Amino acid sequence: MNFFDSLKSLWGSTGLANMFPAPDPSLSGFEQILHQFGSPIMILVCCFLLWLGIKKQFEPLLLVPIAFGGILSNIPVVDISGPAGFLGIIYEAGIHQGLFPLMIFMGVGAMTDFGPLIANPKTALLGGAAQFGIFGALLLALCVFGFSMPQAASIGIIGGADGPTSIYVTSRLAPELLGAIAVAAYSYMALVPVIQPPIMKLLTTEEERKIEMVQLREVSQREKIVFPLVVLGLCILLLPDACPLVGALAFGNLCKESGVVERLSNTLQNEFINIVTILLGLSVGSKLSASQFLTVQTLFILILGIIAFGLATAMGVIFGKIMNKCSKTPINPLIGAAGVSAVPMSARVVNKVGLEANNQNYLLMHAMGPNVSGVIGSAVAAGVLLSMCR
Repeated sequence: MNFFDSLKSLWGSTGLANMFPAPDPSLSGFEQILHQFGSPIMILVCCFLLWLGIKKQFEPLLLVPIAFGGILSNIPVVDISGPAGFLGIIYEAGIHQGLFPLMIFMGVGAMTDFGPLIANPKTALLGGAAQFGIFGALLLALCVFGFSMPQAASIGIIGGADGPTSIYVTSRLAPELLGAIAVAAYSYMALVPVIQPPIMKLLTTEEERKIEMVQLREVSQREKIVFPLVVLGLCILLLPDACPLVGALAFGNLCKESGVVERLSNTLQNEFINIVTILLGLSVGSKLSASQFLTVQTLFILILGIIAFGLATAMGVIFGKIMNKCSKTPINPLIGAAGVSAVPMSARVVNKVGLEANNQNYLLMHAMGPNVSGVIGSAVAAGVLLSMCR
């Protein structure tokens, strides 16, 4: 091989030479565009997600690694996200096998205080009501958009506003949709302060938003220790399919509340969940390749995701209104919006909207009850969907 042949070979191996492949005569229309410009388009999309995470601070802990993993997965020539690539290896071990979401739930359990839910158990009904968004979107995906049952279940779980649960269910039922569903789930989680307030205000009156609630009682350590064990026990008896998620959550919470394994609790809350978050984000981003993401199916998923999230918020608020009418003590319907699993962001949004109506109306701790019950509710809903699609 002479010098010029070596230069030609070197040029052929560069990203510039392979970023825009030559037209394929066998392809036409959108497929041809995808073939020639798919990777550059997806790299720009991932740069936009980076901008949202860094500049707008929309769920940056996950959006930044997801977006960066997406850039790596669209690099020409080198197949970083393939079975032999390092992102492909991480994905296979952590996502395909369902390990990372369970690890995340351990960390979430260690960071969660179930005290507000224990102090006011009836708020668990609000967390349950919010799960109607999951099944409403499932029916739409199944009956209107023509998705299969496993795909519809994976799309519906976006309504729980719980990224790890969405990934866990999708990796089990419809792994081909993982990239779109993960981005939709985490994007809508990040947009909670934008999506929820208009729905909350539309469904409540000014007087309802001003309602002040009775201060919560103090919860004992014994109650907090028993609670995760009771939840896990009920799950074992009634819905074993949800036990991996609920069990991971219960273990993390028990480490926190027992008070005897402080080192384990601190590790779960910090180093452990941070490491898993990095690996989870990068491996999810590895599925943002042009061929998997730039499809009409992805657009449908994004539409159904926002419908699911909107329905979950609306059902929580509506059920909050019903509970307020039936309860002896006043219940502000706004706290029903916190029934989704976006902890603690959704509870903070409820508190903010309540303060806008009444500057003495502090709803944060009251909203944390349905908020943490929503975490359990989404895990239970995941178990139900896995059982239905078995």
